Amino acid sequence: MPKSRRKLSKTRRPLLKLFLSALLLFALVLIYLDAKITATFTDKMWELPAKVYARPLELFAGARLDADDLAYELEVLGYRDVGAVRQPGQVRRRGGSFEVFTRGFDFAGEKEPAQRVQVELAGGRVTGLRGRTGEIDLMRLDPVQIGGIYPSHGEDRILVRLADVPDTLRQGLLAVEDRDFYQHWGFSVTGILRAALSNLRSGAVVAGGSTITQQLVKNYYLTPERTYIRKLTELLMAVLLDFHYSKDQILESYINEVYLGQEGPRAIHGLALAARHYFDTPLEQLGLHQQALLVGMIKGPSLYNPLRNPERARERRNLVLDVMAEQEVISPEHATVAKAMPLGLNNQRRIRDSFPAYLDLVRRQLRQEYHEEDLTTLGLSIFTSFDPILQRQVERSASAVLDQLDSSGELQSATVVTRFDTGEVAALVGGRNVRYAGFNRALDARRPAGSLLKPAVFLAALEQPRRYTLATVLSDAPVQVAGPDDSLWEPDNFDRMSHGDVLLHRALAKSYNLATARLGMELGIDRVVDMLQRLGVEGDIPAVPALTLGAGAYSPMDMAAMYQSIAAGGFRMPLRSIRDIVDARGEPLRRYPLEYERTVSLQATNLLHYALREVVREGTGRGVYRYLSEDFEVAGKTGTTNDGRDSWFAGFSGDLLAVTWIGRDDNGGTGLTGSSGALKVWAHFMSRASQRSLGYRMPDRMAPHWVDDSNGYLTGEGCPDARLLPFIEGSEPEQRTNCSPRRNVIKDWFQSLFGGESP
Repeated sequence: MPKSRRKLSKTRRPLLKLFLSALLLFALVLIYLDAKITATFTDKMWELPAKVYARPLELFAGARLDADDLAYELEVLGYRDVGAVRQPGQVRRRGGSFEVFTRGFDFAGEKEPAQRVQVELAGGRVTGLRGRTGEIDLMRLDPVQIGGIYPSHGEDRILVRLADVPDTLRQGLLAVEDRDFYQHWGFSVTGILRAALSNLRSGAVVAGGSTITQQLVKNYYLTPERTYIRKLTELLMAVLLDFHYSKDQILESYINEVYLGQEGPRAIHGLALAARHYFDTPLEQLGLHQQALLVGMIKGPSLYNPLRNPERARERRNLVLDVMAEQEVISPEHATVAKAMPLGLNNQRRIRDSFPAYLDLVRRQLRQEYHEEDLTTLGLSIFTSFDPILQRQVERSASAVLDQLDSSGELQSATVVTRFDTGEVAALVGGRNVRYAGFNRALDARRPAGSLLKPAVFLAALEQPRRYTLATVLSDAPVQVAGPDDSLWEPDNFDRMSHGDVLLHRALAKSYNLATARLGMELGIDRVVDMLQRLGVEGDIPAVPALTLGAGAYSPMDMAAMYQSIAAGGFRMPLRSIRDIVDARGEPLRRYPLEYERTVSLQATNLLHYALREVVREGTGRGVYRYLSEDFEVAGKTGTTNDGRDSWFAGFSGDLLAVTWIGRDDNGGTGLTGSSGALKVWAHFMSRASQRSLGYRMPDRMAPHWVDDSNGYLTGEGCPDARLLPFIEGSEPEQRTNCSPRRNVIKDWFQSLFGGESP
């Protein structure tokens, strides 16, 4: 063999090996990329965060509802006030008359249809509810979405099928982004050449020439860096994606994936969510001018954001309309009309993610049963008991009182509102800045509760009717209790005075520390701890004498759980924020029905109700009637800790229970008592939100008796210091005063004449 040929052969062998190695490496890369696409593409299309909804507002004749509250609910739902109601999401108000075209909503196992209704309100009630076919017995508005539980990347989207996308929007998207989409194999040669020319001119990778398929690959699998290696990877994956999936599947996925802006930490993905975000309109109801705006934003969601750059967005929209007319997607006449239209943006109040404290509660309750990945990817719908109307009122009340008490902003406040007959948390304030997703004081501010714990001491006593009744005489004399380290615990009353012998109901109403401490020591601290646990207080409860006066660390939620059990007549109800969970297909996944168990005597709790009503009528809580009308009955208890560090008030009406705390984050003194601080927030809120007075009805095995309020003896009606108190049968006092009941001659005559009570 000639020498030259031998040299050539030696040269070819390494080149051949290098070529084969490169070919093998390319094949391995291709296999890896193919496996990555086929294993994850379908899952990627269905990665959805959980949506959290408020309770739906129910409308029926006779329902208690103020016209301004209905207007607020419709406002946060994004209904537009228009001159003529023609389509879903519109309302026309004239005083207490509302013409509403509802959007409809798919609830768990039940669908509320979109319909036009006439709602009439007067005197704080719904007086009429009519649809096209006549009177409506009951209907529900679509619930307000108050937030979501997003993955760490913060992406949010609403899935839509390609068949539900307006044809002009689909064709306009292709005309602007990828005209040859249905002809190419995932990449466009002309697009690549055009981009390459731009890159050569600039000396860097500044243009990509990407098809819709390539854009989808980049969004799903790749980083946004601009390098030739990444661009080659993108092209290969686009070809593989085009090979495995149909064009319609790819286009549908792109429509659901494309990034279209940011709302705080929440990333807006997909045309359907963008339609809701920017126009508060379903995708299928978008006008041509709105469709063109969304298509135009794809090129630069920040650059063409209509909320921040309206003029730039308008220019881009009009350019898209020109392209759509040029490509014969629409007629030139339609383009001209659409270009004359305003942007049509949603200027309504954005309520989503505006209640971080309540959403924090929902997340904590969900994470007890679900993995984080399930909450952020499975597209669950979480239906809660959150009430936007009550939330607005409690926020207003807290703000009004805190601004009055403290203009420096150092005071913080937290409030928990529940519906005491169900245990549902309806509203929650976690701090003075209600939109700040930081420290949630309603759940995490753990402070001494002061006199808020006293009802547990008195309830433990009233469960022993042979020993204690509301008329039992307690000593409010000074007391000393030796500690294990030779220390002495010497409590004192708030007014630094002792009050001698007082009746049990009076000791609670006036919140006497000495009488309460003595009572707690008589009962035994273990019995007080047991009562707190039965009332629903969880966590560490210090078994020390000072517990009787509020020692320990408790959150407003802890106190709401305790007072929930008291308000419910001794039934312990776990506080809950979640009603139902529905999966991405609309199927019920989990229901949270009312749960309760009796943990405290009904009769003893009824006696406590009497005493707590006395607190607000004659005791430390009487300041509530500066806000409430005299005929509106409530029950409650004030709480103050050492040096005024914490101001508490807990109480309930006939429909709502609320616990309010005011204090400082540095645990410094506030100069407030329970009555001069938290009570004002509570009463301000209740006077505007509660719709039902607290009724008082004695259960079986109880009866009222007249007693002398100075010594607890039985006495007669009309006698000096006579007071009618309820007693468990057989527990009434044995001793009597010398005063006999005053006879009513006319009443006795009627009774003898008719054999019954006088009229």
